[in-house]
Amino acid sequence: MRLERVWLIARSGSQAAQRQGSRCAADLRSQGVVVVTATSGLAADPYPGLLATEAELPDLAIVLGGDGTVLGAARHLAPLGVPILCFNVGGHLGFLTHDRRLLRLSGEAPPRGSSLEDDRSLWQRLRDDRFALESRMMLEARIDRGDGVEDSADPEHLALNDFYFRPGLEELSPTCVLELEIDGEVVDQYRGDGLIIATPTGSTGYAMAAGGPILHPGIEAIVVNPICPISLSSRAVVVPPRAQLSVWPLGESSRRVKLWKDGAHATTLEPGDRALVRRSGHPALMVALEHSPSYYRTLTHKLHWAGSLIAAEPSHN
Repeated sequence: MRLERVWLIARSGSQAAQRQGSRCAADLRSQGVVVVTATSGLAADPYPGLLATEAELPDLAIVLGGDGTVLGAARHLAPLGVPILCFNVGGHLGFLTHDRRLLRLSGEAPPRGSSLEDDRSLWQRLRDDRFALESRMMLEARIDRGDGVEDSADPEHLALNDFYFRPGLEELSPTCVLELEIDGEVVDQYRGDGLIIATPTGSTGYAMAAGGPILHPGIEAIVVNPICPISLSSRAVVVPPRAQLSVWPLGESSRRVKLWKDGAHATTLEPGDRALVRRSGHPALMVALEHSPSYYRTLTHKLHWAGSLIAAEPSHN
């Protein structure tokens, strides 16, 4: 990998991420790399400013934070083809991030007790192409405001994890009615707390919490999962990646529905509006450092599987 220009994005509000970001920036600059630093969070979106002021795209974006910080980076950088390297610094679950022990700067010794065999710094590993690029499927959503024409004033929305539809007025009953059409055929009308449309990456997020299936990220498919449906027959379904999905809010004009992308607000729909959701043509390019990453090991660790909540001793299997 060419490593001449790097964007370094740290999670806002995390002192650990800020400190680690400063150390990384100083180490890279000492090697002649042009580094642009920024913070990202719920109240801080650095990407419009970076894209407007920086004359060149970076060779790599390094993200220090948790999954939320990574999702924000993917939504902005995936359409530009910028690889993203993520480390869990100041984050929580970290499904999408590397262990921070892999972030070895120049001259640093391996952590005590580490089983890492590669004694090169992170930057040298990247320059020597000792990594893999993992392509993660993303979704896009466009809005039709009831006239059959996609709303040009409402931009295309992207999501790495999921889109979900929830009632938009807190002063009314927290339920809504959503009609789902797949490939031109009406499939169901969901009455309940909303609807999730997720990627395999997002299947371990909100969709899983709502009772949906877990999909390996190597599978390309779309999960459609109702949220607390008021019907025993409304179930999660998995559809092919090329499926074209349309979602309509139904009911009175006051029954607005909010569309969320990866947990961030996207737009508000009124009855008569339609959201068109499909696979995006721009996958997120995620840098993978480990030689033998195990998705199942990640699930076991993050979700406390294999009896880790109840067993004092691990099994011999």
